Amino acid sequence: MTRNVSDVTRTKHGRPVHHWRRDVVELAALFTAVAVADAVANLVGHGPDGPALLAASAVALIATAAFHTWWSRRHGHAPPTSDTDARPLPGKQQAGPAAGADAVTGESTLWRMRTTVKDEPGSLAALCAALAGQRVDILSLQTHPLADGTVDEFLLRAPAELAGSGITREVALAGGSDTWIERADAHDLVDAPTRVLGLATRTALDAAELPLALRQLLGRCTIRSLPAKPAAGGGRVPQDVPVEGVLEDTVMRLRAPEGGVITVERPYLPFTPTEFARARALVELDARLGPRVPRSQDVLTLPEGNAITVRRADTGDLEAAKAMHERCSARTLGMRYHGPVGDADRYLKHLLSPRFGRTLAVQTPSGRIVGLGHLLWDGDETEVALLVEDAWQRRGVGAELLGRLVAMAVEAGCASVYAVTQSSNTGMVAAMRGLGLPLDYQIEEGTLVITARLETTAVSALPPYAEGREFGEEIVRD
Repeated sequence: MTRNVSDVTRTKHGRPVHHWRRDVVELAALFTAVAVADAVANLVGHGPDGPALLAASAVALIATAAFHTWWSRRHGHAPPTSDTDARPLPGKQQAGPAAGADAVTGESTLWRMRTTVKDEPGSLAALCAALAGQRVDILSLQTHPLADGTVDEFLLRAPAELAGSGITREVALAGGSDTWIERADAHDLVDAPTRVLGLATRTALDAAELPLALRQLLGRCTIRSLPAKPAAGGGRVPQDVPVEGVLEDTVMRLRAPEGGVITVERPYLPFTPTEFARARALVELDARLGPRVPRSQDVLTLPEGNAITVRRADTGDLEAAKAMHERCSARTLGMRYHGPVGDADRYLKHLLSPRFGRTLAVQTPSGRIVGLGHLLWDGDETEVALLVEDAWQRRGVGAELLGRLVAMAVEAGCASVYAVTQSSNTGMVAAMRGLGLPLDYQIEEGTLVITARLETTAVSALPPYAEGREFGEEIVRD
């Protein structure tokens, strides 16, 4: 019999549902029990074998109770909740045989896997059944429709003793093709909508975040930004890429807001149309918001008492940066640019653009820029570069800038940073050694490349948006 809505609602909230038929049966049983008890009492009290009958009844009752206890312990089946109208207890296993006998026990490993299956009913079910047969738990699943199939992206938790090759073998037997798998970590547990919203928020706050957001959105890939092409009569014209972008298997090209091109390459795994649409939406968001840089700044006091301000810089600081170049000696510029500087405008427009990285400026109370530090996205690598005006060198300004740039790189998830300088530039070498990080040195024809492998626990520099730390005597947050 179908229960009405009120019965279902009361059952959902854990309240038993009573029916009048059950009440009638219970009353009938009660009257029957009373009648039987009265008959037994009359028989025991007035019959010749009353005491013997009473003793026999007691023995039968004890035997029945013992048998019921033995039977319950041997067959530990609880009645289904649909029979008792009771709500199952949350977080607890139902009575009965151990349902988790085949569950994953011991250590486990997280995996990210992609595979292509036929776009037909039952293909995904067969794949899930194959994974379940290896005690692999599916934590999340995304689907990427294609013209001739579907790319399924899984986040898996597997027993530690099960290798990735064992998983891909079972997937192939279940009908999966072009399978790719790699180890995952706790960051991959964040669901896709939450991750995409977080990346969009970071991009909205800072234009320099776009390459990093694309890299986190698409996984391990190489991102390069090309400026617009120079025009014959001056200025620049857009690159030969349509507004909607181009997707070519393992390469996607997107039109940058300033007319350049953002190229994303991932040789080990083709891009799907879904990934291309997400990347294009992120670039369109960046274009609509226009140039923007966080305006937070730190006011520091040097040991000799001079106050300086460290802040983010962009192309709006081009004239002040050019003026600093004019005050620098030829030796200082040669150390920074590894040769004579013929076109400072071209260098500085590139270095100050948020499209190619982040720039920090050191500014005096009068508003004059006396130092610049650059964190530049170079494909899948990251470069740091410093320029400090001659009169402000040997005061710790360069070390302060370098520490903050490295902290930014750590925050961005970079594995290493490198600096290109001359072997005679002892100031840059000392600043890199002062980071307290593992360093690799390469020297070719007088050019020194110092690579620092980033370890978050070893970097004592100030993160770009964290609380300030003391430098000299005083620090004030604006």
